[in-house]
Amino acid sequence: MNVLGIEGTAWNLSVAVVDDERVHAVVNKAYKPKEGGIHPREASQHHAESMPSLLKKIFELFPKEKIDAIAFSQGPGLGPCLRVTATAARLLSLKLSKPLVGVNHCLAHVEIGRWLTGAKNPVTLYVSGGNSQVIARRRDRYRVFGETLDIGIGNALDKLARKFGIPHPGGPKIEELARKGEKYYPLPYVVKGMDFSFSGMVTAAEKLKGKARLEDIAYSFQETAFAMLTEVTERAMAYLGYDEMLLVGGVGANERLQEMLRTMCEDRNAKFFAPPKQFMGDNGAMIAYTGLLMLKNGFETKIEESIVKPNFRIEEVQVTWP
Repeated sequence: MNVLGIEGTAWNLSVAVVDDERVHAVVNKAYKPKEGGIHPREASQHHAESMPSLLKKIFELFPKEKIDAIAFSQGPGLGPCLRVTATAARLLSLKLSKPLVGVNHCLAHVEIGRWLTGAKNPVTLYVSGGNSQVIARRRDRYRVFGETLDIGIGNALDKLARKFGIPHPGGPKIEELARKGEKYYPLPYVVKGMDFSFSGMVTAAEKLKGKARLEDIAYSFQETAFAMLTEVTERAMAYLGYDEMLLVGGVGANERLQEMLRTMCEDRNAKFFAPPKQFMGDNGAMIAYTGLLMLKNGFETKIEESIVKPNFRIEEVQVTWP
């Protein structure tokens, strides 16, 4: 079965085609704000203007006659962006007379991670701009065992970057600066049970500007934030007794975060998994593959039920596949 997937929950618009064995094609076009963070209205306009050219490119790489189904990111995400994605998916479904399936964005990150790495039943740390969650499957649902109480780690990194005058996306530049850091400045370490918080840390780091090297601020921020994420992930593994750990989401591409989590897993005699970098961030392949899993297990979204869900939780999806 060949499934076309459309991802457009936030700043990256992506279209891909996958089957049971491989990713056939992926095309992307990212929205880059002129200043500040992501503006939902501007991002949705970018997606609407870019969608025709991306679909044209994907059909040049993979013939539309061989498409068996259409999958789209139904949520969570920015409402205006989700609506553009859903509209395009509905149109393709009707035009090609193919089934439609709405996919949970968070679930898609987990499933493509499992598919590409071979992880069977891991504790997953999902870290991106809008989300930071520790997720694991229990019977027929994925459960969130810990999550951010305010902003996602990606958002926190971007906020800090903007204070340094670094344009969006700021995470990669913060990582680059942190590699040159030498001095650690204590920042608020906020872990409450299984949940964590980053906004206070951002404020404290901002106050160091002018008093410390940017490299040291970036280093201190990463070390503190990533230690918090590693602690909660390890606690979930201990509680559940799982011996696999999967890292997904755009921030998962950060090499320092991977290093800390890998070390934690080695200390626990557990296996650490992370998909290739191009599939860490938001991408159409993860939507297409998860849509394929859902369709093969009897899930299909009727047009009248394809309304977008900006606050769509991963726990809402029943998981009937292995």
